[in-house]
Amino acid sequence: MFTTRPEIRGTFGAVATTHWIATAVGMSVLERGGNAFDAAAAAGFVLQIVEPHLNGPGGEVPIILNRHDRPEPVVICGQGPLPLGATLERFAALGLAQVPGTGLLPSVVPGAFDAWMLLLRDHGTWTPGAVLEAAIGYAESGFPVLPRVSATILAAQEMFPAEWPSSAEVWLPGGEVPRPRALHRTPAIAATYRRIVAEAEAAGGDRVGQIEAARNAFYRGFVAEAVDRFYRTAELLDSTGRRNRGVLTGDDLARYAAPVEPTVSRDHRGVTVHKTGPWGQGPVMLQVLALLDGFDLASMDPAGEEFLHVVVECIKLAYADREVFYGDPDAVDVPLATLLSDDYAAARRRLITAEASHALIPGDLPGAAERMARVLAMAGAETPAGIGGGEPTFAALPVEWGDTVHLDVVDRWGNLVSATPSGGWLQSSPVVPGLGFPISTRGQMTWLEPGHPSTLRPGMRPRTTLTPTLVTRDGEAYLGIGTPGGDQQDQWTLGVLLRHLHHGLDLQAAIDMPLFTSRHFPQSFHPRTCEPGLLLMEERFGPAVIEGMRRRGHQVSVQGPWSLGRVCAAGRRRDGQVMAAATPRLMQAYATGR
Repeated sequence: MFTTRPEIRGTFGAVATTHWIATAVGMSVLERGGNAFDAAAAAGFVLQIVEPHLNGPGGEVPIILNRHDRPEPVVICGQGPLPLGATLERFAALGLAQVPGTGLLPSVVPGAFDAWMLLLRDHGTWTPGAVLEAAIGYAESGFPVLPRVSATILAAQEMFPAEWPSSAEVWLPGGEVPRPRALHRTPAIAATYRRIVAEAEAAGGDRVGQIEAARNAFYRGFVAEAVDRFYRTAELLDSTGRRNRGVLTGDDLARYAAPVEPTVSRDHRGVTVHKTGPWGQGPVMLQVLALLDGFDLASMDPAGEEFLHVVVECIKLAYADREVFYGDPDAVDVPLATLLSDDYAAARRRLITAEASHALIPGDLPGAAERMARVLAMAGAETPAGIGGGEPTFAALPVEWGDTVHLDVVDRWGNLVSATPSGGWLQSSPVVPGLGFPISTRGQMTWLEPGHPSTLRPGMRPRTTLTPTLVTRDGEAYLGIGTPGGDQQDQWTLGVLLRHLHHGLDLQAAIDMPLFTSRHFPQSFHPRTCEPGLLLMEERFGPAVIEGMRRRGHQVSVQGPWSLGRVCAAGRRRDGQVMAAATPRLMQAYATGR
């Protein structure tokens, strides 16, 4: 089978990320004696610098990891919660029917820094200074600007100086848009991280003490103070078309610590697939796998009509459940045990026929039908009020989607980590003066209508689309895999994973196969439309498969041949070989190893 590049194999270690510089930095950490967790943290901080339109220091990250000396994977939840001042009454007083997508109002506690520090403290071996060295170097000395970064800044060229001057200072040096592939520097971010390192090292030579000092500097020290000062005093334009102050405070940061949780998992095809809890969309993949247990996927062509139809119809059922049941389990009751049970899957499986469904059908559980009726009544509605309506994702700008990055690292000892950083996009919120970076606007994913699991609640984690995947086999780490892509993440990762597990394709071959996306369900971001039956397919599926899907009733939209998905993966085989692969799409992601 043709592949764009070989699957990486070796015995020492492997790294796959969505940017070649981060991949190289992660591998350099392994080469200098660090383990997979040190390498992941270093790569994660570099991704904040080189892909600033997709994530940043003020963003979030869910991390799933498996230590070689411990049997069970765990999740470090770097998804920060909503501020305590973010109440339905507060937003109603502003006359809002939905949390805006940009500006100060939708900001949540930035959870990424604490998550990376906890990964380093509890599982790594390096100090904060060593792990941050590469990120500081690229921020200080310059990094090559991706064309999409230039395009994102170009769209804000007039708005930033007029409305968000602190962002103009960072992203429009001399009033000019950075040219693609030119070097751009973000010295304020470098200075922020240098000060954190200095405060960490002032705590003494103990590595754990340094990490705790770094956490304090961010969440209870000068970083939190700068955030508090800015959000209490600034009134800036957001996607309501008005100028509003933020809700986030220094106290919100001070009380934050990234929780460590067990994974949610399901056995499938001789492996165990591990995901985050229902504060993310990860369990939808497990629900799809439960449904697929009733089909002989191995007998189907992995790029054929039957395979594609079955998988898409299972995806529709799982995402329908996401819309009415998922939320922060610390704040609402999520019937996850039922949703992942064999009996539930068997009942749901009977809804799948040879024809495409154009209905969103959640499980027959209390409240589901009423919630779905409310969602569908507003999804894609002409008026922007209520569930499904929405503000533009980016204030006063042409639509420039914020997205995500991903990384997977495996080392020679068998440690494995998979993480999907996001948020703190340069285009979604103004830069905090003195820090050089904006804060995550993930609060936009909550509803302002009462009674939904994802209704805005103070201190609650917004239901995120971020969803890394870690796979174990016989109690040992086997594979880390994931992709950027919002609602599409579990669809793209699933397509690759199924072809790897059921059809024996190596990681690169599975990634290179044509991918697809269902847009059948309400999207998590603006314009939050619901397009029943819509299926995006890369044209490489070929005319016969595309027409076959149309005959089954799918509303097919043919996409470019290499346009869907940015999947990366790394893992370790039973014989001790490491393996890794990365998508050729967008010509940015790379895998390396030896």
